[in-house]
Amino acid sequence: MGRAWPLMIQGTSSDAGKSVLATAFCRIFAQDGYKTAPFKSQNMALNSYVTVDGKEIGRAQGVQAEAAGILATTDMNPILIKPTRDQESQIVVHGEPYTNMKAAAYRTDFYATGLEMITEAYHRLADEYDRIVIEGAGSPAEINLNDRELVNMRVARLADAPVILVADIERGGVFASLVGTLQLLEPEDRERVIGVVINRFRGDLSLLQPGLDWFEQYTGTPVLGVVPYLPDLWIDAEDSLILHAYSGRIDAPKEIDIAVIRYPRISNFTDVDPFFVEPDCRVRYISRPEELGEPDLVILPGSKNTIEDLLHLRESGLEQEVLRLYDQGRAYLVGICGGYQMLGERIADPHGVESPLQGVEGIGLIPLETTLAQKKTTILSRGTACFDGERMAVEGYEIHMGQSVYTKDVSPLIQLDQRADGFWDAERRLLGSYFHGLFHNDSFRARLLNLIRRGKGLAPLEERPSFVRLREQGFDRLADHVRQHVQVGYIEEEMRRFAEGQGAVVHR
Repeated sequence: MGRAWPLMIQGTSSDAGKSVLATAFCRIFAQDGYKTAPFKSQNMALNSYVTVDGKEIGRAQGVQAEAAGILATTDMNPILIKPTRDQESQIVVHGEPYTNMKAAAYRTDFYATGLEMITEAYHRLADEYDRIVIEGAGSPAEINLNDRELVNMRVARLADAPVILVADIERGGVFASLVGTLQLLEPEDRERVIGVVINRFRGDLSLLQPGLDWFEQYTGTPVLGVVPYLPDLWIDAEDSLILHAYSGRIDAPKEIDIAVIRYPRISNFTDVDPFFVEPDCRVRYISRPEELGEPDLVILPGSKNTIEDLLHLRESGLEQEVLRLYDQGRAYLVGICGGYQMLGERIADPHGVESPLQGVEGIGLIPLETTLAQKKTTILSRGTACFDGERMAVEGYEIHMGQSVYTKDVSPLIQLDQRADGFWDAERRLLGSYFHGLFHNDSFRARLLNLIRRGKGLAPLEERPSFVRLREQGFDRLADHVRQHVQVGYIEEEMRRFAEGQGAVVHR
């Protein structure tokens, strides 16, 4: 075993706050001078991240690496599972597509291979880093899966890591979920749990205190912190489960109304995060025609299954409504990655990469034909966009199975060294690109929004927030918040005890 001291964050459920707490500890340990790396053995997410060498990992681990001040590698997330259709997922191993598998086959046929890959990846990190912050998935109390799981207590045993159990109080029943999870753990695994953290608390802590006292007395497990809800924390989420928070909210009307189409297999939805910090933008995720309304900008985001999501748009009536708004000149329309492919003339799938269909007709607004390929493109991209005669540098990342060709001469959106990307119509109302992260380029986003403002007869905004700066500040803000509300010193002492081979101590 390497020299690293590990800490593992597990949760009572998905979206309990594991990723955010792991990000906080990556930043905390880095601030304290330790060379720190994140690790998640097996991730299931459609919001992915491209490493500097062009490999694909879960977005949370890429962001956690940024919080730790290091470059992400595939050792930090050796297995990524990307659902493609019901009961089937693409298995990405060390950043490259391995195969498509059904859930049952993954459990029976891939387990030994996966465990070996995970073990090797963790040991490489442990030899190189001082601290490793390990993130679990779902719940360690999923007893129907625990005999062959690769991401929770089996990894804690592999790393000999102390475990913090996180629960989301907003879901309700926080003590029941914590107690139930602890009681369903095997005794040796329960001893690894050095304490619990209650996440997303709002209200008067004194009213919660009797429950905290009861929990510690009943379970013998300490409460290491109650973390208040932290608003406007612009750190990328990895799981589209969080989109319910956006879909159900009612924001005050603003000068620019943005509708983001939420199809069933939406991916890399964090592409639109920068619009949330703009003072004149209201962002809505919509999934039904009646929710569309009269937005100024409609965004078709990425998709893990472009063909099936396009058919969903067609069958639901959303395609017709989006076309109506665009044809009448009432909305600007943007497609990113899968959304860009949808806006083209045709998507062919001769190898059955996404669908048993050989192909479908696209929406037909961009002179583009896409053929889905068996080899995935994953690359960090930099180029130059021309906006009103001014050229500006833009950067992003590409993750797509399709290869697209123009069917006639077009005005590309972005010029790269050896090729062009994207499309921009002459009226500047229709935009498409393979660039994820395009709107994270502050200058480009500002120009686009001011173009929309001028189209509405509004004066442009001269000053806009820098999302890049807000995101970096968010890491420090999150670390400070967790230091204030969680017993970091106690946790580090437990990490030391485990590293010295003493294992779990008697809980206070």
